Amino acid sequence: MAHRKIFASLTAAAAMATVLAMPGVAVADTYWHPTNNEAGVKAYPGHFKSSQTRDQVRAEAANAVRDGGDTRMRAGNYPAVKSTGPEKTRQQVIDELTKETPSQRDARNQAMAG
Repeated sequence: MAHRKIFASLTAAAAMATVLAMPGVAVADTYWHPTNNEAGVKAYPGHFKSSQTRDQVRAEAANAVRDGGDTRMRAGNYPAVKSTGPEKTRQQVIDELTKETPSQRDARNQAMAG
């Protein structure tokens, strides 16, 4: 009986150590590391890994500036969405909604709720 309690205690301690070590392992290869100070984090530039080249980043920045940058977004002037196909009429949408099954309706409602 005593052996079971000791084994259970050791198992619980090992599980707790594993759980407490997980956040440290998760941020081991990231740019920001948590610290116990007022800032809360410290940056290690040597740990930063980018999947893009400098030229790719510059090209993205140039495209963003050409498209109006983020000043339009902050002002609420969002760019027009490019159409990917023919649009549906109001009646077509209503017909689709009335013909959907309860499971499809639930899935749509959950997707809309986020």
